[in-house]
Amino acid sequence: MARDQIVVGIDLGTTKVCTVIADMTRKIPEVLGVGVCPSQGLRRGVVVDVESAAEAMGASLRRAEQQSGYKAMSAFVGIAGPYIGSTNSHGIVAIRHPDNLISSDDVERVIDGARIIQLPPDQEILHVIPRHFVVDGMDGIKHPVGMAGHRLEVEANIVTASTTSIHNLIRCADAVGIQLDGLVFGPLAAGQAVLSDDERELGAMVIDIGGGTTDAAVFHRSGVIHACVLPAGGQHISNDLAFGLRATFPAVEELKIRHGSTIAQARPDGYTVPVPSFGRDEGQLVEQRTVAEIIDARLAETFELVQTQMERAGFRDCYPAGIILTGGSAQIPGAPELASEVFGAPSRLGAPQNLRGLADAVRSPAFSTSVGLLLWAREQMVSSRYPRGGGRGHVGSAFKAWLRNFFP
Repeated sequence: MARDQIVVGIDLGTTKVCTVIADMTRKIPEVLGVGVCPSQGLRRGVVVDVESAAEAMGASLRRAEQQSGYKAMSAFVGIAGPYIGSTNSHGIVAIRHPDNLISSDDVERVIDGARIIQLPPDQEILHVIPRHFVVDGMDGIKHPVGMAGHRLEVEANIVTASTTSIHNLIRCADAVGIQLDGLVFGPLAAGQAVLSDDERELGAMVIDIGGGTTDAAVFHRSGVIHACVLPAGGQHISNDLAFGLRATFPAVEELKIRHGSTIAQARPDGYTVPVPSFGRDEGQLVEQRTVAEIIDARLAETFELVQTQMERAGFRDCYPAGIILTGGSAQIPGAPELASEVFGAPSRLGAPQNLRGLADAVRSPAFSTSVGLLLWAREQMVSSRYPRGGGRGHVGSAFKAWLRNFFP
Protein backbone atom coordinates (compact mmCIF):
# COMPACT_ATOMS: atom_id res chain seq x y z
CA MET A 1 0.00 0.00 0.00
CA ALA A 2 1.80 3.09 -1.28
CA ARG A 3 1.43 6.12 0.95
CA ASP A 4 1.01 8.44 -2.03
CA GLN A 5 -2.07 6.46 -3.06
CA ILE A 6 -3.84 7.05 0.27
CA VAL A 7 -6.34 9.89 -0.13
CA VAL A 8 -8.33 11.73 2.52
CA GLY A 9 -11.66 13.44 1.80
CA ILE A 10 -13.35 15.74 4.32
CA ASP A 11 -16.92 16.96 3.88
CA LEU A 12 -17.30 19.83 6.34
CA GLY A 13 -21.06 20.31 6.48
CA THR A 14 -23.42 22.47 8.49
CA THR A 15 -24.67 19.63 10.69
CA LYS A 16 -21.94 16.99 10.48
CA VAL A 17 -18.36 16.38 9.35
CA CYS A 18 -17.63 13.24 7.33
CA THR A 19 -14.04 12.11 6.77
CA VAL A 20 -13.14 9.13 4.59
CA ILE A 21 -9.64 7.68 4.13
CA ALA A 22 -9.15 5.29 1.22
CA ASP A 23 -6.45 3.44 -0.67
CA MET A 24 -6.82 4.44 -4.33
CA THR A 25 -4.17 2.03 -5.69
CA ARG A 26 -6.69 -0.22 -7.44
CA LYS A 27 -9.54 0.67 -9.76
CA ILE A 28 -12.06 0.07 -6.98
CA PRO A 29 -11.14 2.23 -3.95
CA GLU A 30 -10.63 0.49 -0.61
CA VAL A 31 -12.15 2.41 2.30
CA LEU A 32 -9.75 2.24 5.24
CA GLY A 33 -11.29 4.59 7.77
CA VAL A 34 -14.43 6.67 8.36
CA GLY A 35 -15.01 9.44 10.87
CA VAL A 36 -18.32 11.22 11.50
CA CYS A 37 -18.83 13.97 14.07
CA PRO A 38 -21.42 16.67 14.72
CA SER A 39 -20.42 19.89 13.05
CA GLN A 40 -20.07 23.26 14.70
CA GLY A 41 -18.95 26.69 13.67
CA LEU A 42 -20.76 26.64 10.31
CA ARG A 43 -23.90 28.38 9.13
CA ARG A 44 -25.46 27.51 5.77
CA GLY A 45 -22.31 25.74 4.70
CA VAL A 46 -20.01 28.66 5.54
CA VAL A 47 -17.45 28.76 8.36
CA VAL A 48 -18.44 31.44 10.87
CA ASP A 49 -16.27 30.25 13.77
CA VAL A 50 -12.87 28.92 12.70
CA GLU A 51 -11.93 27.51 16.11
CA SER A 52 -15.17 25.52 16.49
CA ALA A 53 -15.17 24.33 12.88
CA ALA A 54 -11.54 23.21 13.17
CA GLU A 55 -12.35 21.32 16.36
CA ALA A 56 -15.13 19.40 14.59
CA MET A 57 -12.93 18.75 11.55
CA GLY A 58 -10.13 17.48 13.77
CA ALA A 59 -12.43 15.16 15.72
CA SER A 60 -13.78 13.61 12.52
CA LEU A 61 -10.29 13.22 11.08
CA ARG A 62 -8.94 11.56 14.24
CA ARG A 63 -11.72 8.97 14.19
CA ALA A 64 -10.95 8.09 10.58
CA GLU A 65 -7.22 7.96 11.35
CA GLN A 66 -7.77 5.68 14.33
CA GLN A 67 -9.86 3.28 12.27
CA SER A 68 -7.46 3.23 9.33
CA GLY A 69 -4.17 3.30 11.22
CA TYR A 70 -3.05 6.05 8.85
CA LYS A 71 -1.79 9.48 9.90
CA ALA A 72 -3.17 12.06 7.48
CA MET A 73 -0.86 14.86 6.38
CA SER A 74 -3.18 16.40 3.80
CA ALA A 75 -6.76 16.19 2.52
CA PHE A 76 -9.22 17.22 -0.13
CA VAL A 77 -11.99 19.32 1.41
CA GLY A 78 -15.45 20.02 0.06
CA ILE A 79 -16.69 23.59 -0.18
CA ALA A 80 -20.28 24.82 -0.44
CA GLY A 81 -22.39 27.72 0.75
CA PRO A 82 -24.52 30.46 -0.80
CA TYR A 83 -21.46 32.37 -2.05
CA ILE A 84 -20.66 29.78 -4.72
CA GLY A 85 -21.17 31.01 -8.29
CA SER A 86 -21.23 29.39 -11.72
CA THR A 87 -20.76 30.92 -15.15
CA ASN A 88 -19.87 29.71 -18.62
CA SER A 89 -16.88 31.08 -20.49
CA HIS A 90 -15.12 30.76 -23.84
CA GLY A 91 -11.44 30.60 -24.75
CA ILE A 92 -9.68 30.63 -28.12
CA VAL A 93 -6.02 30.27 -29.19
CA ALA A 94 -4.04 29.73 -32.38
CA ILE A 95 -2.07 26.48 -32.70
CA ARG A 96 1.67 27.15 -32.47
CA HIS A 97 3.11 23.81 -33.58
CA PRO A 98 4.70 23.86 -37.07
CA ASP A 99 2.66 20.85 -38.23
CA ASN A 100 -0.50 22.25 -36.59
CA LEU A 101 -0.80 19.35 -34.15
CA ILE A 102 -2.56 20.31 -30.92
CA SER A 103 -0.45 19.75 -27.81
CA SER A 104 -1.29 19.67 -24.11
CA ASP A 105 0.29 23.14 -23.88
CA ASP A 106 -2.28 24.42 -26.38
CA VAL A 107 -5.07 22.93 -24.27
CA GLU A 108 -3.67 24.58 -21.17
CA ARG A 109 -3.42 27.93 -22.95
CA VAL A 110 -7.01 27.83 -24.18
CA ILE A 111 -8.30 26.92 -20.72
CA ASP A 112 -6.26 29.77 -19.27
CA GLY A 113 -7.98 32.00 -21.82
CA ALA A 114 -11.39 30.88 -20.57
CA ARG A 115 -10.35 31.90 -17.05
CA ILE A 116 -10.11 35.56 -18.06
CA ILE A 117 -13.46 36.79 -16.77
CA GLN A 118 -14.64 39.73 -14.69
CA LEU A 119 -14.92 38.74 -11.04
CA PRO A 120 -16.08 40.70 -8.00
CA PRO A 121 -13.16 41.48 -5.68
CA ASP A 122 -14.47 39.04 -3.07
CA GLN A 123 -14.64 36.03 -5.43
CA GLU A 124 -11.99 33.51 -6.57
CA ILE A 125 -12.05 30.88 -9.30
CA LEU A 126 -12.46 27.44 -7.76
CA HIS A 127 -12.76 25.25 -10.88
CA VAL A 128 -12.40 25.67 -14.63
CA ILE A 129 -14.25 22.71 -16.15
CA PRO A 130 -14.04 22.24 -19.93
CA ARG A 131 -17.42 21.32 -21.37
CA HIS A 132 -16.05 20.59 -24.83
CA PHE A 133 -13.43 21.78 -27.29
CA VAL A 134 -13.78 23.17 -30.81
CA VAL A 135 -11.11 22.59 -33.48
CA ASP A 136 -11.43 24.79 -36.59
CA GLY A 137 -15.19 25.06 -36.06
CA MET A 138 -15.75 21.35 -35.34
CA ASP A 139 -17.31 21.16 -31.88
CA GLY A 140 -18.15 18.44 -29.39
CA ILE A 141 -14.52 17.33 -29.04
CA LYS A 142 -13.49 16.00 -25.63
CA HIS A 143 -9.77 15.31 -26.11
CA PRO A 144 -8.17 17.49 -28.78
CA VAL A 145 -4.52 16.61 -28.08
CA GLY A 146 -2.94 15.10 -31.20
CA MET A 147 -5.55 16.49 -33.59
CA ALA A 148 -4.53 18.77 -36.44
CA GLY A 149 -5.93 22.28 -36.61
CA HIS A 150 -5.21 25.98 -36.78
CA ARG A 151 -7.55 27.21 -34.05
CA LEU A 152 -8.55 25.69 -30.73
CA GLU A 153 -11.53 26.85 -28.67
CA VAL A 154 -13.05 25.70 -25.42
CA GLU A 155 -16.45 26.08 -23.81
CA ALA A 156 -15.93 25.90 -20.06
CA ASN A 157 -17.89 26.22 -16.86
CA ILE A 158 -16.25 28.30 -14.16
CA VAL A 159 -17.15 27.74 -10.52
CA THR A 160 -16.29 30.60 -8.18
CA ALA A 161 -16.28 30.86 -4.41
CA SER A 162 -16.08 33.56 -1.79
CA THR A 163 -12.50 34.50 -0.96
CA THR A 164 -13.51 34.73 2.69
CA SER A 165 -15.00 31.22 2.66
CA ILE A 166 -11.86 29.82 1.06
CA HIS A 167 -9.64 31.67 3.51
CA ASN A 168 -11.54 30.33 6.52
CA LEU A 169 -11.39 26.75 5.26
CA ILE A 170 -7.64 27.13 4.85
CA ARG A 171 -7.46 28.41 8.43
CA CYS A 172 -9.43 25.38 9.64
CA ALA A 173 -7.08 22.96 7.91
CA ASP A 174 -4.09 24.83 9.28
CA ALA A 175 -5.50 24.63 12.82
CA VAL A 176 -6.03 20.88 12.43
CA GLY A 177 -2.46 20.49 11.18
CA ILE A 178 -3.09 19.24 7.65
CA GLN A 179 -2.32 20.64 4.23
CA LEU A 180 -5.01 21.16 1.61
CA ASP A 181 -4.59 19.05 -1.51
CA GLY A 182 -7.55 20.85 -3.06
CA LEU A 183 -10.92 22.49 -2.45
CA VAL A 184 -13.77 20.92 -4.39
CA PHE A 185 -17.32 22.17 -4.90
CA GLY A 186 -19.58 19.69 -3.08
CA PRO A 187 -21.97 18.62 -5.89
CA LEU A 188 -19.05 18.25 -8.28
CA ALA A 189 -17.52 15.73 -5.89
CA ALA A 190 -20.88 14.05 -5.20
CA GLY A 191 -21.42 13.62 -8.94
CA GLN A 192 -18.24 11.56 -9.10
CA ALA A 193 -19.71 9.16 -6.54
CA VAL A 194 -23.34 8.81 -7.62
CA LEU A 195 -23.57 9.30 -11.40
CA SER A 196 -23.10 6.60 -14.02
CA ASP A 197 -21.07 7.36 -17.14
CA ASP A 198 -24.28 7.35 -19.20
CA GLU A 199 -25.97 9.85 -16.88
CA ARG A 200 -22.98 12.18 -16.98
CA GLU A 201 -22.88 12.01 -20.76
CA LEU A 202 -26.59 12.31 -21.56
CA GLY A 203 -27.37 14.96 -18.96
CA ALA A 204 -28.36 14.67 -15.30
CA MET A 205 -28.70 16.93 -12.29
CA VAL A 206 -27.26 16.13 -8.87
CA ILE A 207 -29.12 17.77 -5.98
CA ASP A 208 -27.26 17.54 -2.67
CA ILE A 209 -29.62 18.30 0.22
CA GLY A 210 -27.39 19.08 3.17
CA GLY A 211 -28.13 20.44 6.59
CA GLY A 212 -27.82 24.14 5.78
CA THR A 213 -27.84 24.33 1.99
CA THR A 214 -29.10 22.56 -1.10
CA ASP A 215 -26.49 22.41 -3.84
CA ALA A 216 -27.26 21.48 -7.44
CA ALA A 217 -25.10 20.80 -10.48
CA VAL A 218 -26.10 19.86 -14.03
CA PHE A 219 -23.79 17.42 -15.80
CA HIS A 220 -23.73 17.01 -19.59
CA ARG A 221 -21.18 15.41 -21.91
CA SER A 222 -19.36 14.29 -18.77
CA GLY A 223 -18.80 17.86 -17.54
CA VAL A 224 -20.62 20.40 -15.39
CA ILE A 225 -22.57 23.01 -17.34
CA HIS A 226 -24.19 24.88 -14.44
CA ALA A 227 -24.31 24.87 -10.65
CA CYS A 228 -26.15 26.74 -7.92
CA VAL A 229 -26.48 26.82 -4.14
CA LEU A 230 -29.65 27.56 -2.18
CA PRO A 231 -29.61 28.55 1.51
CA ALA A 232 -32.15 25.89 2.50
CA GLY A 233 -31.60 22.34 3.71
CA GLY A 234 -32.48 19.76 6.32
CA GLN A 235 -32.26 22.26 9.17
CA HIS A 236 -35.03 24.29 7.58
CA ILE A 237 -37.26 21.21 7.49
CA SER A 238 -36.57 20.75 11.20
CA ASN A 239 -37.33 24.42 11.86
CA ASP A 240 -40.68 24.07 10.08
CA LEU A 241 -41.52 20.99 12.15
CA ALA A 242 -40.52 22.70 15.40
CA PHE A 243 -42.66 25.73 14.59
CA GLY A 244 -45.64 23.80 13.23
CA LEU A 245 -45.74 21.22 16.02
CA ARG A 246 -44.52 23.52 18.82
CA ALA A 247 -41.83 21.02 19.67
CA THR A 248 -38.18 21.23 20.63
CA PHE A 249 -35.50 21.03 17.98
CA PRO A 250 -33.98 17.75 19.29
CA ALA A 251 -37.47 16.23 19.35
CA VAL A 252 -38.27 17.12 15.74
CA GLU A 253 -34.83 15.94 14.58
CA GLU A 254 -35.63 12.50 15.96
CA LEU A 255 -39.17 12.73 14.58
CA LYS A 256 -37.84 13.56 11.11
CA ILE A 257 -35.49 10.58 11.15
CA ARG A 258 -37.94 8.03 12.58
CA HIS A 259 -41.26 9.14 11.11
CA GLY A 260 -40.51 11.71 8.42
CA SER A 261 -41.75 11.33 4.84
CA THR A 262 -43.39 13.22 2.02
CA ILE A 263 -47.14 13.03 1.47
CA ALA A 264 -46.67 10.28 -1.11
CA GLN A 265 -45.19 8.03 1.59
CA ALA A 266 -47.42 9.19 4.44
CA ARG A 267 -49.09 6.72 6.78
CA PRO A 268 -52.87 6.27 6.63
CA ASP A 269 -55.09 8.85 8.32
CA GLY A 270 -55.30 8.26 12.05
CA TYR A 271 -51.75 6.91 12.43
CA THR A 272 -50.20 9.00 15.21
CA VAL A 273 -46.68 9.48 16.53
CA PRO A 274 -45.59 10.89 19.92
CA VAL A 275 -43.92 14.30 19.94
CA PRO A 276 -42.52 16.04 23.05
CA SER A 277 -43.76 19.61 23.07
CA PHE A 278 -43.38 22.86 24.95
CA GLY A 279 -45.61 23.20 28.01
CA ARG A 280 -46.72 19.55 28.06
CA ASP A 281 -44.90 17.12 30.32
CA GLU A 282 -46.63 14.17 28.68
CA GLY A 283 -46.04 15.40 25.13
CA GLN A 284 -48.58 15.10 22.35
CA LEU A 285 -49.76 12.71 19.67
CA VAL A 286 -49.56 14.02 16.12
CA GLU A 287 -50.80 12.39 12.94
CA GLN A 288 -47.87 11.24 10.84
CA ARG A 289 -49.62 12.72 7.82
CA THR A 290 -49.32 16.16 9.44
CA VAL A 291 -45.57 15.62 9.74
CA ALA A 292 -45.46 14.53 6.11
CA GLU A 293 -47.37 17.60 4.95
CA ILE A 294 -44.87 19.94 6.64
CA ILE A 295 -41.88 18.10 5.18
CA ASP A 296 -43.50 17.85 1.75
CA ALA A 297 -44.15 21.59 1.59
CA ARG A 298 -40.54 22.53 2.40
CA LEU A 299 -39.01 19.93 0.07
CA ALA A 300 -41.32 20.91 -2.79
CA GLU A 301 -40.43 24.57 -2.31
CA THR A 302 -36.72 23.71 -2.35
CA PHE A 303 -37.05 21.72 -5.56
CA GLU A 304 -39.06 24.53 -7.14
CA LEU A 305 -36.33 27.03 -6.22
CA VAL A 306 -33.72 24.80 -7.88
CA GLN A 307 -35.91 24.55 -10.96
CA THR A 308 -36.30 28.34 -11.06
CA GLN A 309 -32.53 28.81 -10.81
CA MET A 310 -31.94 26.39 -13.67
CA GLU A 311 -34.66 28.00 -15.76
CA ARG A 312 -33.17 31.48 -15.29
CA ALA A 313 -29.77 30.17 -16.36
CA GLY A 314 -31.25 28.45 -19.42
CA PHE A 315 -30.68 24.87 -18.27
CA ARG A 316 -34.13 23.75 -17.19
CA ASP A 317 -34.45 20.87 -19.68
CA CYS A 318 -30.81 19.78 -19.76
CA TYR A 319 -31.12 16.67 -17.57
CA PRO A 320 -32.92 13.99 -19.64
CA ALA A 321 -31.24 11.24 -17.59
CA GLY A 322 -33.04 12.60 -14.56
CA ILE A 323 -32.48 13.90 -11.06
CA ILE A 324 -30.13 12.21 -8.60
CA LEU A 325 -30.76 13.17 -4.98
CA THR A 326 -28.00 12.87 -2.44
CA GLY A 327 -27.03 14.24 0.96
CA GLY A 328 -28.43 13.33 4.36
CA SER A 329 -31.89 14.89 3.91
CA ALA A 330 -32.36 13.19 0.54
CA GLN A 331 -33.05 10.00 2.49
CA ILE A 332 -36.49 11.21 3.57
CA PRO A 333 -38.94 8.59 2.22
CA GLY A 334 -40.76 9.91 -0.83
CA ALA A 335 -38.18 12.57 -1.75
CA PRO A 336 -37.36 11.04 -5.17
CA GLU A 337 -41.05 10.78 -6.07
CA LEU A 338 -41.59 14.43 -5.10
CA ALA A 339 -38.59 15.50 -7.19
CA SER A 340 -39.98 13.63 -10.19
CA GLU A 341 -43.28 15.44 -9.75
CA VAL A 342 -41.69 18.90 -9.53
CA PHE A 343 -39.10 18.50 -12.29
CA GLY A 344 -41.10 16.27 -14.61
CA ALA A 345 -38.09 13.96 -14.91
CA PRO A 346 -37.08 10.58 -13.50
CA SER A 347 -35.50 10.77 -10.07
CA ARG A 348 -33.58 8.41 -7.84
CA LEU A 349 -31.55 8.36 -4.64
CA GLY A 350 -27.79 8.41 -5.18
CA ALA A 351 -25.20 6.79 -2.92
CA PRO A 352 -21.55 5.74 -3.38
CA GLN A 353 -21.07 2.34 -5.03
CA ASN A 354 -18.17 0.16 -6.24
CA LEU A 355 -16.10 0.34 -3.07
CA ARG A 356 -14.06 -2.20 -1.13
CA GLY A 357 -12.98 -2.37 2.50
CA LEU A 358 -15.33 -0.57 4.88
CA ALA A 359 -17.75 0.02 2.02
CA ASP A 360 -20.91 -0.54 4.04
CA ALA A 361 -19.96 2.34 6.34
CA VAL A 362 -20.18 4.87 3.51
CA ARG A 363 -22.82 3.38 1.23
CA SER A 364 -25.27 6.15 2.05
CA PRO A 365 -26.25 9.46 0.40
CA ALA A 366 -24.77 11.22 3.44
CA PHE A 367 -21.28 10.16 2.29
CA SER A 368 -21.58 11.04 -1.40
CA THR A 369 -19.46 14.18 -1.14
CA SER A 370 -16.71 12.72 1.06
CA VAL A 371 -16.36 9.63 -1.16
CA GLY A 372 -16.65 11.81 -4.26
CA LEU A 373 -13.68 13.85 -3.06
CA LEU A 374 -11.56 10.70 -3.25
CA LEU A 375 -12.71 9.97 -6.79
CA TRP A 376 -12.15 13.59 -7.81
CA ALA A 377 -8.62 13.36 -6.41
CA ARG A 378 -7.84 10.26 -8.43
CA GLU A 379 -9.17 11.82 -11.61
CA GLN A 380 -7.02 14.88 -11.09
CA MET A 381 -3.86 13.02 -10.14
CA VAL A 382 -4.06 10.08 -12.52
CA SER A 383 -6.85 10.04 -15.07
CA SER A 384 -7.27 13.67 -16.11
CA ARG A 385 -6.53 14.15 -19.79
CA TYR A 386 -6.51 17.90 -19.68
CA PRO A 387 -5.32 20.45 -17.11
CA ARG A 388 -7.79 22.38 -15.00
CA GLY A 389 -6.28 25.76 -15.73
CA GLY A 390 -4.98 26.31 -12.22
CA GLY A 391 -8.39 26.42 -10.54
CA ARG A 392 -8.51 26.28 -6.76
CA GLY A 393 -9.57 22.64 -6.88
CA HIS A 394 -6.40 21.89 -8.83
CA VAL A 395 -3.92 19.42 -7.40
CA GLY A 396 -0.23 20.19 -7.13
CA SER A 397 2.09 23.16 -7.28
CA ALA A 398 -0.41 25.61 -8.80
CA PHE A 399 -2.81 25.12 -5.89
CA LYS A 400 -0.04 25.30 -3.30
CA ALA A 401 1.30 28.49 -4.87
CA TRP A 402 -2.19 30.00 -4.68
CA LEU A 403 -2.45 29.10 -1.00
CA ARG A 404 0.63 31.19 -0.33
CA ASN A 405 -1.41 34.28 -1.25
CA PHE A 406 -3.13 33.86 2.11
CA PHE A 407 0.03 33.18 4.09
CA PRO A 408 2.72 35.76 3.30
